[in-house]
Amino acid sequence: MGIFNVDLKDRKIFPTDRKLAGWRSSKTTAAAAAATGSADGSIRPRRLSVDGRIDNCNADCMVDREFARARLSDVGGASTSTSFASDDSFLGGGSGGMTHPSDASFMRGSPIRIPKIVRKQGDTISKGHKNYELMLNLQLGIRHSVGRPGPPPSLDLKSSAFDPREKYWTRFPPEGSKSTPPHSSCDFRWKDYCPKVFRALRMLFKVDAADYMLSICGNDALRELCSPGKSGSFFYLTNDDRYMIKTMKKSEVKVLLRMLNAYFNHVRSFENTLVTRYFGLHCVKLSGPAQKKVRFIIMGNLFCTDYTIHKRFDLKGSTFGRLTEKPESEIEATTTLKDLDLNFIFRLQKSWFQEFRRQVDRDCELLEQERIMDYSLLVGLHFREATSTGDQTPTDSTTPTENEGNSETESVVRLSRAEMDQLLVDPAGWSTISLGINMPARVERTERRSDAAEVQLVGEPTGEYYDVVLFFGIIDILQDYDITKKLEHAYKSIQYDATTISAVDPKAYSRRFRDYIFKVFAED
Repeated sequence: MGIFNVDLKDRKIFPTDRKLAGWRSSKTTAAAAAATGSADGSIRPRRLSVDGRIDNCNADCMVDREFARARLSDVGGASTSTSFASDDSFLGGGSGGMTHPSDASFMRGSPIRIPKIVRKQGDTISKGHKNYELMLNLQLGIRHSVGRPGPPPSLDLKSSAFDPREKYWTRFPPEGSKSTPPHSSCDFRWKDYCPKVFRALRMLFKVDAADYMLSICGNDALRELCSPGKSGSFFYLTNDDRYMIKTMKKSEVKVLLRMLNAYFNHVRSFENTLVTRYFGLHCVKLSGPAQKKVRFIIMGNLFCTDYTIHKRFDLKGSTFGRLTEKPESEIEATTTLKDLDLNFIFRLQKSWFQEFRRQVDRDCELLEQERIMDYSLLVGLHFREATSTGDQTPTDSTTPTENEGNSETESVVRLSRAEMDQLLVDPAGWSTISLGINMPARVERTERRSDAAEVQLVGEPTGEYYDVVLFFGIIDILQDYDITKKLEHAYKSIQYDATTISAVDPKAYSRRFRDYIFKVFAED
């Protein structure tokens, strides 16, 4: 289709004057080329995301198409029941205030401030960095584990493959050995946990072995996030942002190995599962008197996308400590906000919302069955009509943008009804979107009442809508309800309302989590 290459000034306006967000012409042209092929007729292959579900990068054109489909019901009374998905298919004290500081200055119709965009997260681990040798060890181990010859991976695994004792040690002397190359790092030992299972998971998630090794072990160094998580773990990102590597406590390793069989069967049964995707579990044992062990899990990065993530939220459904105590001017795009910071309702097209509800129910049933709690839904928002000043105005606002009237920098593509109909029946855009990944949606701004007698977890809708692209998934799924969490629950229950704290038993946690999530996500 050539509709994206037509001069914008020739486009017709919707009868309702509603605007469909699009990209500037240079982006549009590139996207159209990616979707339809180059001038010489060759087709540009799509770049798969880390889990192989969608083309996450350079898919602007496809998202515009899917967004048009999702919004058709708003134009001229048209409706659609097209289904886009099948059934198979990552912070402390203080209970927070009644509202976020930004709510106090909330004015109906005022632009939303988009946090300033910063450079790539983390510090590059270069020579001289305290963890440089550890990074080299990790990369050497991954090359060995993934690159060594072996039988073809299979999804039909014997029960012995899931045995926690199914692990393999390999020594890496600096001078090399029969099975390991010489290297410039220290002498260390490398352990693979349940290698057949994780090889099968990579196959299930459509991860190419060569691309996997290139992302983690290529010439580009890993990046270490500036501050560790609440658990004390450190996080590393690959340079291409596809994979996140987390150091783990021994207790977390035990939990994952215990639930690995159920996890494998779950992600195999439900392609649209929102739980974290795991690709490898390893350990580096350093030589010397201390013989320090560092355990790693390799997982997919939910925000691996060419889109800028303007806001991110970690949502649990509890209120104790669930407020980011920062003035709005200090909040960056990489700041993870919490439940009491949230001032939106996420509105999904009907069929997507129905599938979302089904999948959240399935995933929570798995976690409840495995006695897991304290997990959260990580949500990232890309505002489709953010202006160069960092403001975002409502979709239906008539306030002109900075570039309005400039045909070369116009940020809104207006499509005719006929063009919308053509997009609706074009299946080419369907594969670029998956549940929780690259999803066109709308968010409705909410406002918490300042006179409320209790903490208001979910604000009241204001009728202001914003076109967004959503990314979300369920993270931190390796905390079981152990003695530490039981003691935390007992101690905090003495001081605070037990229903407001995160540490509750898995059944109660699952029920509260779902009740909350189904309030902040709604059908559009």
